[in-house]
Amino acid sequence: MKCLVVSDMHYDLKQYDWVLNQAAAYDVVVLAGDHLDISSQVDLRSQITVIQAYIRRIGARTRLLVCSGNHDLDARNAAGEKYARWIQRARQFGVPTDSDCLKVGSTLFTVCPWWDGPESCREIAPLFERDKQVEKERWVWVYHAPPSTSPTCWDGRKFFGDDQLLAWIEQYQPDIVLSGHIHQSPFKKDGSWVDRMGKTWVFNAGRQSGPQPCHIVINTAVEAALWISLRGAETVHLDQPLLRPPAELNALPSWLSR
Repeated sequence: MKCLVVSDMHYDLKQYDWVLNQAAAYDVVVLAGDHLDISSQVDLRSQITVIQAYIRRIGARTRLLVCSGNHDLDARNAAGEKYARWIQRARQFGVPTDSDCLKVGSTLFTVCPWWDGPESCREIAPLFERDKQVEKERWVWVYHAPPSTSPTCWDGRKFFGDDQLLAWIEQYQPDIVLSGHIHQSPFKKDGSWVDRMGKTWVFNAGRQSGPQPCHIVINTAVEAALWISLRGAETVHLDQPLLRPPAELNALPSWLSR
C-alpha cells in the first residue's frame, strides 16, 4: 500500500489541485485536517462548498480519508462544543471522515474528529475500543494534532501537542499516527516530521507556501516513509529504529513512482 499524507492546506487551492493531480498514483490519500482557513477573507460557507467539491473529486480517483482540524469547526453540539458538521457530508461521496474507519488490505484506518471539549473527547476512546477488535496487521490513526512531548508538535519554543492523544497511544499502541496542526515542526531545530513512541510511528508533514504542499509518502511494501518539502527529502525505515536526524536523500527512491 502506498499512502499520501497531507495536512493544513488551509484553503490553498493550488495545493488542493496538486493533491487532485497526484491522487490516482496512490492507494490511499489522507487529508489530516485544517482544510479551511478562518483568517481568510473568503466566507467559510463558500470555502466549505469549494473544499467539498475537491473532496468529491479526489475521492473519485482513489481511496480518500479526511479528518477535521481546529480551523474546520462550523457548528456546536448539545454540550456547546464546536465540531465540523460540514465534513460529515464527505460520506455522501463514499469518503470516510470523522469517527469512521476504513480497512485497506490488512491496514485499518481510524479517523478521529477534532475534539473541542470534554464531551467531544469522551466520544473518541470508544472509536479505539471499536476498532481494536478488528483483525488487522497494521493500525493507523488519523488525528489533526500530534501527541504532546513529541518533536512533531514542537514549534521552536514549546510543545503544542495533545496530552490525551499521548495517553491513548500509550494505551492502545497503534502502529502509525498521521497528524498535522503544528506547521513549523519539521523545519525547526529539535522539531521533526517523524517520531517514534514505543512501537508507534508519529508523522506530521508540516506546512509550506507554494503550489506543492509538504507531504509524506508511506509505502508499506518496502516499510519506508518519505517526507518531501522545499527543504528537500528525508526518509525513515519503519522496520528499523528511528535515526536522528532522519536520512536525507539526494534523489527520490525508485519505489515512489511504482
